[in-house]
Amino acid sequence: MSSSGSRPSTPRSHSNAHLQRNPSTPSRLKQSHAPGSSPSEGPYSPTFATPQSRFPPPQSPSSPPQRIDPAENTFRDPPSTPSPLRPRHWRHYSTHDCSQPEGEPCEHGTFSPNIRPTSPPTSVLSTLDDVADQGYGGRYARGQSVVGGVNGVLGDAVGDTLFGDGNIFSSRGEDGKSAGWSESLRHWWGGAGDGKDGRGQKTMSTTRWLATKHGIKNKRRMYLVYYFPFLQWVTQYRWAFFKGDLVAALTMASFYIPMSLSYASNLGHIPPINGLYSFVFNPFIYALLGSCPQMVVGPEAAGSLLLGTVVKNSIEGGHSGDEDDAMNARIAGVVTGMAGAVIFVAGLTRLGFLDSVLSRPFLRGFISAIGFVILVDQLIPEMGLVHLAKHVGGVSHGSSLDKIIFLVENLRNAHGLTCAVAFGSFAVIMVCRELKRRLQPRIPSVAYIPDRFLVVVLSAVFTWHFGWDKQGLEILGDVRSSTGSPFPFRFPFIPTHMQHVREAMSTSFLIALLGFFESSVAAKSLGEGDGKHGDGLQGMSLSANRELVALGVANVVGGCFMALPAFGGYGRSKVNASTGGKTPMSSILLSLITVICILFLLPYFHYLPKSVLSAMISVVAYSLVEEAPHDIAFFLHLRAWPELFLMALIFLATIFYSLPLGIALGIGLSLLAVIRHATKPRIQILGKVPGTADEFENAETNPGGLEMVEGCLIVKIPEPLTFANTGDLKNRLRRLERYGTTAAHPALPRVREQRHNENVVFDIHGVTGLDGSGTQVLKEIVDGYVGRG
Repeated sequence: MSSSGSRPSTPRSHSNAHLQRNPSTPSRLKQSHAPGSSPSEGPYSPTFATPQSRFPPPQSPSSPPQRIDPAENTFRDPPSTPSPLRPRHWRHYSTHDCSQPEGEPCEHGTFSPNIRPTSPPTSVLSTLDDVADQGYGGRYARGQSVVGGVNGVLGDAVGDTLFGDGNIFSSRGEDGKSAGWSESLRHWWGGAGDGKDGRGQKTMSTTRWLATKHGIKNKRRMYLVYYFPFLQWVTQYRWAFFKGDLVAALTMASFYIPMSLSYASNLGHIPPINGLYSFVFNPFIYALLGSCPQMVVGPEAAGSLLLGTVVKNSIEGGHSGDEDDAMNARIAGVVTGMAGAVIFVAGLTRLGFLDSVLSRPFLRGFISAIGFVILVDQLIPEMGLVHLAKHVGGVSHGSSLDKIIFLVENLRNAHGLTCAVAFGSFAVIMVCRELKRRLQPRIPSVAYIPDRFLVVVLSAVFTWHFGWDKQGLEILGDVRSSTGSPFPFRFPFIPTHMQHVREAMSTSFLIALLGFFESSVAAKSLGEGDGKHGDGLQGMSLSANRELVALGVANVVGGCFMALPAFGGYGRSKVNASTGGKTPMSSILLSLITVICILFLLPYFHYLPKSVLSAMISVVAYSLVEEAPHDIAFFLHLRAWPELFLMALIFLATIFYSLPLGIALGIGLSLLAVIRHATKPRIQILGKVPGTADEFENAETNPGGLEMVEGCLIVKIPEPLTFANTGDLKNRLRRLERYGTTAAHPALPRVREQRHNENVVFDIHGVTGLDGSGTQVLKEIVDGYVGRG
């Protein structure tokens, strides 16, 4: 076998046959084959251009190559020393010396780190000014040293502010040199201080370069407005928005203030007032920092239930008690604060892509299981069996199966009045919900009818008037803080809470992940709030990372007041948008209404029946389950058995054992699927399209319609090579050599003759990225072929 000598021209895939250019992100590894007599011959140039020489002027093959000088916007001859912009993995390392004369084939292997300039395109942009003026921003070529290191870790906003040209730390003396520790940091990051690289040339990030070039003076304000959207939308606010925002806030308050009381008392097992705190602080903070104008954050059923599992586990462990409201509220604050801290750190480290980690089957199975668990849990208070369940060992904190068995066995002990109020309220809300769904397309104003608020008010009035509380109907009673203060503050991350931190770590992480996923879905559905006819806020841009920061700060502050975890909800946000809310001011008004409710209206909640709150939660639980049949039918139609198996496994584990087990199984299987997909090499064996000279396709998908090049194995690598997918690359190549496909089992004896592998050609135009591990494996493969001759 040989990787030198007579070789076929480097192939090109049929799908890329029309592209007569270099890849947009070259791998900088040269393909070795005999070039034609003209530098522009062949479908691909035999070498790749460096970033500085991507647009060189026309030149003859014998003339010395030229490059762009970004500082002078001119072309000049290259220096005698090698360019410092070689691939970072080859800067101090070279395996061979390509000493052949110009135009002769290189004889040291399939790949070479030596870089020579490519042939020029027929139409070039001669200067960086031309590039920017014609709309091609590009990268600032000098931003490779100081700014490349700092901004790669901290981002352009922090890197430019702290270390960019004109930064706040680079105070210059009369000699023009930077003073103090800023210069040392510049040297540490690879530069020479004073905003210059090692060659004494000015450095800046691409963002700062484009801003300077296009006359943007106040660059710090540019970043400040971006990361604090309040400064952007408040300048556009006008009184025409206020009416819609106020109506939306009142509508949401009538719906969701009673719901927050239900979530806190029935799902979170904490004082009801702590549910109201989630509508005091979280919407207000999100209005200042959030990037989606119409999204309203608040407590959700799933997060409240998960928080309640931590509280119940603490009660079972003896760290708290069912009646110890103060300790249970502190535990809730720890869980909420930790969830906020997790999501805040994720935002700072730019992990906004994490909403794609959890698969749709996992989320559907998990959310459906949560809905079913909530429905079963609420049947106990709806039937008036709470006190009986406390005296039956293991039922109150048992699995859903245990509770179903308990309900069947004690059906005759159900309280008649409680059942009538609960199931009557549930029926009224469901009927109103269905009528709204059918009438809203023709009569949009029906969305303003506060049906749930009317159910709450009427049930409280009837209980007070007819004395239902004296007939055995449980009521909410006095709603007050566990400390006596209307807004108690207690920092969640103190040493005495460490035992709760350990218990809540995994649950807080899942609350953060699920909350961010739901918020991301809501934000993407609502958009940037500019309105159908441009009558909303302008210039707002969604950002997953800024959403993480905003939600994280909101929940950390909420944790300090022992509130429920609060994230963006799709249903709540759609109510806001459909009732006239166009700006974050509706969230601020909702917070103010909740404050007024806490200060002045809490006594009026005294006669509110607990069974009505349970019925309202059951409506939410039903909405979580009702979408499952559609998804199941869809996956059945596709015969997607792995997805159906994952959904069923999570659902059954949650129902028959516990919620934490369903969580662990779902996350574990989802992560395994992601890792398996990321680590699987996707190399292909190529065959020539009949009747063409240099068009190639995947031979495994069309083995009968392609011609194989005699004595040549052509391998295409269509993806970046990283540590994740190079571990099995050698084995996959060995399968191609032995069987001509990667799908064959390695137990099969060799079926592809050795003579078909005398020459090996790699098509690496799909390798758009290469890390250190990938470089090392690729070198070992090439050295192995060279060593085998």
